Amino acid sequence: MAQTLAGPVHSELIIKKSRFIGCVQPMADRASAQKVVAELWAQHPGARHVCWALLAGGQSAAVDDGEPSGTAGRPMFEVLRHQDLDGVLATVVRYFGGVKLGAGGLVRAYTDAVAQALLTATKVPIVRLKLLGCVAPYALEGLLRRELEATGASLLDVRHDQAVTLRFSLAEEVAIELVARLNEAGQGRLLWLEDET
Repeated sequence: MAQTLAGPVHSELIIKKSRFIGCVQPMADRASAQKVVAELWAQHPGARHVCWALLAGGQSAAVDDGEPSGTAGRPMFEVLRHQDLDGVLATVVRYFGGVKLGAGGLVRAYTDAVAQALLTATKVPIVRLKLLGCVAPYALEGLLRRELEATGASLLDVRHDQAVTLRFSLAEEVAIELVARLNEAGQGRLLWLEDET
C-alpha cells in the first residue's frame, strides 16, 4: 500500500566540504513543489544547487538543477520510489565546498541526504476515498447512520424531503462491502445515487 509522510523531516550532510541540506515532505502536485523550491532559493541565496524530486502520480518530476544529468534528481526520485511513497517531495540544497565529488559521489550524496531524512520520517498509509449517496425511507435512517459510523464513513450531507438523502465518504476498500450489507438490510428500498468519485 502506498504511503505518504505525516510532515516534513530534514537531514544535513557534509561531504568533502560541501553541505547537503535534505528535506522530505508531503506534497500533492508540481505547482506546490515548485513554490517550495522557490522558497528554498530565497532562504539559501548562497547555495549552488536546489535539486528536487517529486513522486505524485502524473505530476512526478526529477530536477538536477545544474548538477550533471542524472546525478541528483533521478537518484532522489528512486529513493522515494523504492520506499513505496506517493505525494512526497524531496529537496536537497547544496552549498559547494570547493571539492568536486564526481558523478558517483554526487549520486551517493543526494541519495544519502534523502535516505537520512526518510529514516526519521513518519509514514502514513494513503487511504483512497469513495463518495457515495443514497436515498432511503425515514425508517432506515437510524440503521444507515449506525452502519456508516461502524465503517468509519464521514457523513457529508443529509437532506430530509419525502425520503432521507445521505451523502458520505469512506475508504474505497470497504465501500463495496458496505453497499452490499445496506442493500440486504434495506430489502430493495435504498436508491443509490450516481457514483460521485
